Amino acid sequence: MIHNNKLTKRSHNTWSLYNLNIKSLVIAALIITGFHAPIQAQDIQYTKPSWYFGVAGGANFNFFRGSSQQMNSDFTSPVAFHDGNGVGLFIAPLLEYRPADSKWGVMLQAGYDNRRGSFDEVTTPCNCPADLKTNLSYITVEPSLRFAPFKSGLYLYGGPRLAFNVDKSFTYQLGTNPALPNQANNPEVKGDFSGVKETILSMQIGAGYDIALSSEGNKNQFILSPFVAFHPYFGQNPRSSETWNITTVRAGIALKFGRGKKIEAVVIDGESEFSINSPSNNPENRRVSEIFPIRNYVFFDTGSNKIPSRYELLRKEQVKDFKEDQLNVSAPENLSGRSKRQMIVYYNVLNILGDRIQKNPSTNITLVGSSDKGAEDGLAMATSIKVYLVDVFGISPDRIAIEGRVKPVNPSEKEGGTRDLVLLREGDRRVSIESNSPILLMEFQSGPDAPLKPVEINALKEAPLESYVTFNNVGAKEAFSSWSMEIEDENGKVQNFGPYTEDSVSIPGKSILGSRPEGDYKVKMIGITKSGNLSEKEASTHLTLWVPAKVEEGIRYSIIYEFNESKAISIYEKYLTEIVTPKIPNGATVMIKGHTDVIGNETYNQALSLARANDVKMIIQNSLAKSGRTDVNFIVNGYGENQNSAPFENKFPEERFYNRTVIIDIVPAK
Repeated sequence: MIHNNKLTKRSHNTWSLYNLNIKSLVIAALIITGFHAPIQAQDIQYTKPSWYFGVAGGANFNFFRGSSQQMNSDFTSPVAFHDGNGVGLFIAPLLEYRPADSKWGVMLQAGYDNRRGSFDEVTTPCNCPADLKTNLSYITVEPSLRFAPFKSGLYLYGGPRLAFNVDKSFTYQLGTNPALPNQANNPEVKGDFSGVKETILSMQIGAGYDIALSSEGNKNQFILSPFVAFHPYFGQNPRSSETWNITTVRAGIALKFGRGKKIEAVVIDGESEFSINSPSNNPENRRVSEIFPIRNYVFFDTGSNKIPSRYELLRKEQVKDFKEDQLNVSAPENLSGRSKRQMIVYYNVLNILGDRIQKNPSTNITLVGSSDKGAEDGLAMATSIKVYLVDVFGISPDRIAIEGRVKPVNPSEKEGGTRDLVLLREGDRRVSIESNSPILLMEFQSGPDAPLKPVEINALKEAPLESYVTFNNVGAKEAFSSWSMEIEDENGKVQNFGPYTEDSVSIPGKSILGSRPEGDYKVKMIGITKSGNLSEKEASTHLTLWVPAKVEEGIRYSIIYEFNESKAISIYEKYLTEIVTPKIPNGATVMIKGHTDVIGNETYNQALSLARANDVKMIIQNSLAKSGRTDVNFIVNGYGENQNSAPFENKFPEERFYNRTVIIDIVPAK
């Protein structure tokens, strides 16, 4: 027992020593970075370094297997040692080459590599415990192939390990027989192992994560990289005379330094076509009244059958003051943007429903809860809504039926689907509000997925999408790794925007003009080509600030699509023909904008949004033609899943459902 305690204490002290070394390395790295990462001037840009130099340090966790008994020609243990373990120091300079535009690279580490450890205690024929430890050490050379599969700092590496032995010492300690407490202690036996291979050829595989310590674009780049590597026992037999082998797990941190090259300004013609579309934004004193559709779904969080806190829930005494046509008026003043403001309307869906049922005693509804955890969980979700409507709005329980299902009638997740399953399943975890009462439903709609009657929202005060300044950089996605803009006004004030990667960017005029009503600007497009060169193009434009409307003239409609979009147009055709078209005045402009959520392929979503918008245009155009009208001007755009143009965010399933939309703005002639 005495020897076991000594061994445990020795291992603990060894681990503490190397743990301290690792901590010291991290602190030193941060201190060095603080002194050697100067901030570069903003008007000078540097490429990402291809070469990095630095130092790596860490701990080798060594695991011994096999046997070792004859230490050398002078000493043989009475019994063989088999298993053991220990912690050794690893420290090495490193060199790394990885082109900035490539996922592949190479690494080289060469330094001190300690494979020390202690074998498990054995008992000799004299009933005496025996310990054996070694300070086996090498100079190691480790070339590796580096692969970074993602845009994050994660990388994988692997390659051979060539090690040259520099220390092969051992210490053997024979203890005394516990039954003879007065027996004198045996002296330690120290020496060098015989038959130790001078050269070891093995392999390693590992992973690391690069953490940038310098701002992007600085000339000097410092990177801190925690890493872990596995060295299997293949080839790691330190002695030619016995079966002893070593398996090692290495964990540590590397500090890397690289220096970028200054990007020289080179104008390369023909790489992209840069132009600006700046709308006149003449004050039209126009305000838009929006007919906002109410989706008949309440979405529930994963793992909960309680109504999510983002839905607005009233107390019983507040019901008498609730008015759905004042929802937009009561929205908090600090909210901005269509997504935030109009979600206030949608998150009142249960209050809108309760108010309408309360005012129409002949109406009944069915609440159908759908949950992949089972029909019982879906039923619990539906029950929580029923309890709210009964307890708060005083609706008779007999007017509300409830059901539970595993899948909704029209699920987002289709059989055999493999992409974006998490987002699709979030959309399927919902309670559908079904009714046969037309007074509750959108015009000409029926069935389990029929939306509720829309809510009219007045006074849209945010700048509409068509008032944004659009910077077209056709071909930029292929020509540049990124591009940005310097926008200078007539007084010499410069603003910077970017970087961007897409071919077209829309920016609200207010972001450029501030409080100025209008101004003249010079715009310099600065593109960084994939070869690291700089491409510059210039254009001039006059910007006019969009101002909020004062007089109500325009009107906006929206139609919402299910994830299965194939039948959406036919469902809305009668609505578009008989509700929307008659509201278009003579000489009006109809702006039709298609959008999608972020689920699916970006290219497909772009085409889908434009196809939906054109289908809507065709229905309205055909309806106008039947009345002999050709006086309406159409503007049709498809924005796909573009986050800058999306009407809503994509954080919650209700926002993704509302992004599957075509928005129809009817603007009267001046």
